[in-house]
Amino acid sequence: MSDEEHHFESKADAGASKTYPQQAGTIRKNGYIVIKNRPCKVVEVSTSKTGKHGHAKCHFVGIDIFTGKKLEDIVPSSHNCDVPHVNRTDYQLIDISEDGFVSLLTESGGTKDDLRLPTDENLLSQLVLISIWVKQIKDGFAEGKDLVVSVMSSMGEEQICALKDIGPK
Repeated sequence: MSDEEHHFESKADAGASKTYPQQAGTIRKNGYIVIKNRPCKVVEVSTSKTGKHGHAKCHFVGIDIFTGKKLEDIVPSSHNCDVPHVNRTDYQLIDISEDGFVSLLTESGGTKDDLRLPTDENLLSQLVLISIWVKQIKDGFAEGKDLVVSVMSSMGEEQICALKDIGPK
């Protein structure tokens, strides 16, 4: 063997994959799937019969969980699809900065300061809903209410997706 030392660059995510494979025929409505490199919630699945020369095909219609855009894909039912790891975490809201960044309290007692209130440019299709949420978050915070926000994360992206009022401070 050689006496050379080997150096490896470390990755912050410890090698964890952002997706896992799942057979297309087993993916159901309300599950998740990656379509065009975007994490999507499946809203419709239809399966065609096998043809004379081929496989049964699954037609997936999904809604991007971050942008709300409708995406579609057709995959042979025996082939594997990428399914995103989707996590939803609740944080207590501590502060909202002038530039729209929120300060959130983690379970361990630390703060998470790298998340911004959803912006209208990111979510044009959900414009009304998001502007109502942002207004509720800002108004509730100004009134001194204890607010908990749900943060959805998948494939390296995070976004506030829900709001709960847990009463006055």
